[in-house]
Amino acid sequence: MAQNENVPEWHGTVLDSEQPKKPIKIGIATGIGALLWLGPYLGVNGVLLPAKVQQIIPNEKAQVVALLASAAMIAATLANIIIGGFSDITRSKFGRRTPWIIAGSVGSLLTLLWFNMVTTVPMMVVAWCSYQVCLNAIVAPLLAFLQDQVAPKNRGTISSIYAFGYVIGQYGGQVVGAQFLSHVGTGIVVMAFLTLLSGPIAAIIVREPSSLGMPKKHFTAGMVVQNFIFPLHQAKDFYLALFGKLLINTATTAIMGYQLYILSDYIQLNTGGQQKYISIINMMLMVTAIIMSITAGPVSDWMKSRKIPVFIAAFLVAVGVAFPMLSNNPWTMVVYGLLAGLGMGIFFAVDQALNLEVLPNPQTAAKDLGILNLANTGSQIIGPIVAAAIVTASHGSYFGIFPVCAGLALVGGIMILFVNEHRDVKVQEENAK
Repeated sequence: MAQNENVPEWHGTVLDSEQPKKPIKIGIATGIGALLWLGPYLGVNGVLLPAKVQQIIPNEKAQVVALLASAAMIAATLANIIIGGFSDITRSKFGRRTPWIIAGSVGSLLTLLWFNMVTTVPMMVVAWCSYQVCLNAIVAPLLAFLQDQVAPKNRGTISSIYAFGYVIGQYGGQVVGAQFLSHVGTGIVVMAFLTLLSGPIAAIIVREPSSLGMPKKHFTAGMVVQNFIFPLHQAKDFYLALFGKLLINTATTAIMGYQLYILSDYIQLNTGGQQKYISIINMMLMVTAIIMSITAGPVSDWMKSRKIPVFIAAFLVAVGVAFPMLSNNPWTMVVYGLLAGLGMGIFFAVDQALNLEVLPNPQTAAKDLGILNLANTGSQIIGPIVAAAIVTASHGSYFGIFPVCAGLALVGGIMILFVNEHRDVKVQEENAK
């Protein structure tokens, strides 16, 4: 049967020959989208959630934060795979990704407002996990815009633009969150409404074409394995990148997630001092990361390498997180902010370009990019678990967090060195057609 003339011809990806100009708007859309989901998420997860827990159950705050992180990790992992898989096969007038990022934005608003209202640990777990599901309905489809609408030759530049927004969200979210330490509930409400803007703004800028022309997929065993299961074939580089990135990110998020407690219990600052140094540290992280995210991308293109910059980034992070071992003076945390910011700026500049190079199959881009993005979002969850385990094992001491995180960063960087970054792009393009 001939294809309906009113339905546009379907193309899952863009070839180099089809995109002579760099699609800057895709970088802007994904960068703004990332800023508006990541910033509020980290403002809550890194500052306002621990503060809320401290208000409700101060004597078991570390354990409750770890419980919330553990439950959220499970919810986020399942949501990434399932929602990403459904996004890859969605046929609609508005495209494959747009319906999901809009629904995820609205859902994130509602569930975060719900989380703000609850006052018991069980309900906090339920509300926080619901929020994770909705948030990941934004994350996985948003990243897939890079695979769908950016030709391979332009992905380094567009990934750098995305990284600019991501870095501001990564560190700016906690700076904003710290301003609400005296009014935690108000802060969570503000973060909820900022998240609401993420999907709609990205969708308006991208104007994703219809996906009605995409062949309809029937649910068979093979289709389920391809679209809803972790990659099984030609995936060695995929998993090296996933776990290497996860370790590097966990090294920073373990400290970021517990920085309020590190400043209060290890550095021994009062509330005013905590607010001051959270702002200083995160501003340092943000400014240095922004500078490096702008410069590292072009350098990476010149080097024709992603893994070398990532290893350098991991080394800088390792040195930075080790600095507070020297003293419990606040200046050591500022140095951490400087070095870790430089490292993570380099990391974020090439992160998505590396992700796109290790995809096993572009036809399942949202699902696989969602899984790879667990190295970023998942580390926000795993980091506090690692930190809590260290604090518990050391009977309340926060000192052990620093050497462990330095080791994680170095091991992650070494894993990235084993990635084969010169994969045949033409094979990926042929698979996508």
